Amino acid sequence: MTSVFQQRQTLGWTSGYQQLTQQTELENIARVIAVDRDSLLLADGAEHFRARVSGSYRYHHAHSHEAPCVGDWVICERGQHDGIALVTECLPRRTHLQRKAAGEAIEVQMIAANADIVVVVQSCHLDFNLHRLERYLVMIAEGGCEPLILLTKTDLVSADDVAQVVDTIRQAGIRCPIQTISNLTGDGLNDFVAQLLPGSTYCFVGSSGVGKSSLTNHLLGRSMQSTQDVSGTGEGRHTTVRRELFVLDNGALIIDNPGMREFGLLGAEAGLEQRFSEVLDGAGECRFRDCTHNNEPGCAVRAALQQAGTEEQFDHYRKLQNETDFNDLNYAQRRQKDRDFGRFLKDVKKNMRKK
Repeated sequence: MTSVFQQRQTLGWTSGYQQLTQQTELENIARVIAVDRDSLLLADGAEHFRARVSGSYRYHHAHSHEAPCVGDWVICERGQHDGIALVTECLPRRTHLQRKAAGEAIEVQMIAANADIVVVVQSCHLDFNLHRLERYLVMIAEGGCEPLILLTKTDLVSADDVAQVVDTIRQAGIRCPIQTISNLTGDGLNDFVAQLLPGSTYCFVGSSGVGKSSLTNHLLGRSMQSTQDVSGTGEGRHTTVRRELFVLDNGALIIDNPGMREFGLLGAEAGLEQRFSEVLDGAGECRFRDCTHNNEPGCAVRAALQQAGTEEQFDHYRKLQNETDFNDLNYAQRRQKDRDFGRFLKDVKKNMRKK
């Protein structure tokens, strides 16, 4: 007979999570499979069921990044709310992937939680963009995940073109694993599938039309995600409309995501330092402790860059650094305004009770 612990293991539950929940019955713990506005789809290893977040949790966790997202482990009450479970707590995230929400608003958007590896999917054909790739890698490092680069649509380009894309990535100092596949011909798919480990969670991210949904359908062995034919130029068309977690036959878990046109940085300081560590290794040798590595005399980083000929890489680092600094400042100011307004409301209510 399958134990409750074994049921949760099929969804990626580990002994590490168990240590966080010693006071909680395992029967009350589930994983978020999908989010549809105010409704959650949860799974406990035995079945899928619907849930909503309790009013108390929403009150104490008002910010968007605190709401349960795909991949989260949550504590819930079942059978007391017209068949809809009630989420009362979200367990601490082991890893996360987030970005600045699309548009002008400075807000955090959670992409996924508790992923082991984030698979950055880019096409070898028209979609490949080194700077976009580096944005993904910065936020992957920030959230504590491991990256894997997956280059698709190899059937649309020559072997030399594929090799050139890989070489461009390596010349930029990116050392993470790279794999190439074609969803059309099947080249490389078996090698990719062979490395997906049971109980590990893989989060797929990338622009619209790069083949994420086709890959998901291939991995599942059935058409769970709708797809569309590519255009005459070889570009795919956006089809996935929500983030969703799937369990493969071999026990690996995948999170498929809608295509992202933007991937803004917010709260990315540690991720930037890790991604560009080779560029910044000499910072400790700079003459000034607060060196910005721009035009200061005695800047060890600039000297190393000039010697290595990687000036473009540093320029992109500075661009990303300025972006996250700007977004972080605006986000902090907004949070402060929210706190000030909250204190104002409390004072008003307190004075009204006195009258």
